[in-house]
Amino acid sequence: MSRVAISGIGAVSAAGIGAEALWQLAVSGKSAVRAHDFPGNEILSVGIFGAFADFDPSEDEDAAILKRCDRYSQFAHLAAREAVTQSGIDPELLRGPRTAVFIGSGIGGMTTLDAGYNQLNSGRRFMDPLSVPKLIPSSATAHVSIQYGAQGPSFAVCSACSSASQSIGLAMMLIRAGVVDRAIAGGSEACLTVPTIRAWELLRVLSPDGCKPFSNNRNGTVLGEGAGVVLLESEASLAARGGAPIGWLNGYATTSDARDMLQPDVDGAAAAMQGALDDAGLSADDIDYINAHGTGTVLNDVNEATAIRRVFGDATDSLLVSSSKSQTGHLLGASGGIELAITLAAARAQIVPPHINCAEPDPKCEITLAADIPTNRPIRYALSNSFAFGGMNASLILAAPEV
Repeated sequence: MSRVAISGIGAVSAAGIGAEALWQLAVSGKSAVRAHDFPGNEILSVGIFGAFADFDPSEDEDAAILKRCDRYSQFAHLAAREAVTQSGIDPELLRGPRTAVFIGSGIGGMTTLDAGYNQLNSGRRFMDPLSVPKLIPSSATAHVSIQYGAQGPSFAVCSACSSASQSIGLAMMLIRAGVVDRAIAGGSEACLTVPTIRAWELLRVLSPDGCKPFSNNRNGTVLGEGAGVVLLESEASLAARGGAPIGWLNGYATTSDARDMLQPDVDGAAAAMQGALDDAGLSADDIDYINAHGTGTVLNDVNEATAIRRVFGDATDSLLVSSSKSQTGHLLGASGGIELAITLAAARAQIVPPHINCAEPDPKCEITLAADIPTNRPIRYALSNSFAFGGMNASLILAAPEV
């Protein structure tokens, strides 16, 4: 099977446009979560989000394309463009049946859907005539494949908070199997609308004062928005065009708890991490850093920490773990994409990003959290976790470019 290279990566987040802006946020030890107002938000109990507040699609170089997109598809387009540009690939090589596109989303075009309901509820009969193609969860995938003329397998992966990681893992599997030579893959989400936020509030999982993963005083997560997209290529196709990797995707596994919609399960999470290790041909001692799912909710954090301890055993004591959600918010279906971007940047820089907002580690979470400042550390292999409602688990393992 072909070795799979990461040749480009793009991100949109509360840090702004760009994977570099995201990395600078990660190593700063600061949070981009802040108060953000919405029309009608007086009914909400929480007011802080990882929002990309200053985005104006009319000012973008591809404004004509973005005009036809829901906000989540706009984010996917921007992240894909950055990944393609960074890779240095001739866009003509992306055309045809040897390129796949998989952009995951947990919700799809919620901005368009809510705007339509608001228009109807205000007594107007007018709605955006492009509402249906804008709101469908496959819209981002379709827009990206159209933009680059990619005619290979293209569809959306919709598995809640594991959507992006499963999209990237699926792309890796198809490249390994020789079905395609390259793939644009990741996730995008833009659901910071009043009805959506209120629905999350009713689940009692949102924090009013910040996401504090693995901290004893944690009280929930914070919603964010954005996209994370990678360009993956087989080692052979990358070499044929004279390209260079910015990292390698070495392992992937996905599992299903098959037990409950809301309650996480240690067995499923542990099986995903162990499966990724097996897929990469690595042992627990080979992993130097874990970017945890780390939502800041009581059950998820304890579940993930317990699963890490089960898989890594004594190696857990020297294995540094951090969560990015305290800085970006929880991007739901896009979280695996931007967290992979941070993990890759960490491996390239040989720096473990800070783990912030943890005043006192929860003693039930028996893992070694990174410091609240950047930590210089050799990173050969790193693991990124994504665990979703419905018990859908995904783990990805990547390596620094020189490995």
